[in-house]
Amino acid sequence: MSALSLAVRDSNTMLRRNLLHARRYPSMTLNLLLTPIMLLLLFVYVFGGVMSAGIGGSGADRSEYIAYLVPGLLMMTIGSTVIGAAISVSMDMTEGLVARFRTMAVYRGSVLVGHVVGSALQVLASLVLVGAIAVAIGFRSTDATALEWLAAFGLVALFTVALTWIAVGMGMASPNPEAAGNMAMPLILLPLISSAFVPVDAIPGWFQPIAEYQPFTPAIETLRGLLLGTEIGNNGWIAVVWCVGLTVLGYRWSTSLFNRDPK
Repeated sequence: MSALSLAVRDSNTMLRRNLLHARRYPSMTLNLLLTPIMLLLLFVYVFGGVMSAGIGGSGADRSEYIAYLVPGLLMMTIGSTVIGAAISVSMDMTEGLVARFRTMAVYRGSVLVGHVVGSALQVLASLVLVGAIAVAIGFRSTDATALEWLAAFGLVALFTVALTWIAVGMGMASPNPEAAGNMAMPLILLPLISSAFVPVDAIPGWFQPIAEYQPFTPAIETLRGLLLGTEIGNNGWIAVVWCVGLTVLGYRWSTSLFNRDPK
């Protein structure tokens, strides 16, 4: 059997292990998923009238704000769901499973690949659920072409992989699962100070650089442009650069920690 075949086989085994673990302990994924769902319902039905008027719509008609809000909530769903990967990796580290895998005749990278792919599948399921709720409450994307939908899926997939590798690195670097969850909290907090809920121009001037120069805002604006036809500008290539940079950083960080000899 070739080295590639062994790597694929071992990675598939680790993926099945992580999916079984997620199925047996669904409460963690459910808790992480509830955050964007509750924010979606809160901002639409509690603040929707005021927010819609604030972006130039009618306070009585929330449809414009729903359209504005949903792309941001989809990106926030990615950030909140991948926190589970950080906690899961940290659990494997603290329970000694990673140390055991290091001594076994398996492809070393398969452990991390299993976590990344398993987390990406959980993100996909979360996005489908949040998207279904968004459609149920009135979100529509009637002007997007098939090519724009394909580009939107590609952006979401790239962003998911980037944040998952960062989350895996956080899990590897944390001394326990609680610390991993705390370290990964910026993945939930950054969307709150991005353009997900209000335009960057509506944010106080001293706070605008924080909202503008972070990975979530260009990704959200690019997804918003693809689905709703708004202007993308430079956000498209900036979002791709962020995704590639975070993927490389997370991968190198995770693999260096995994390959480091235990003390």
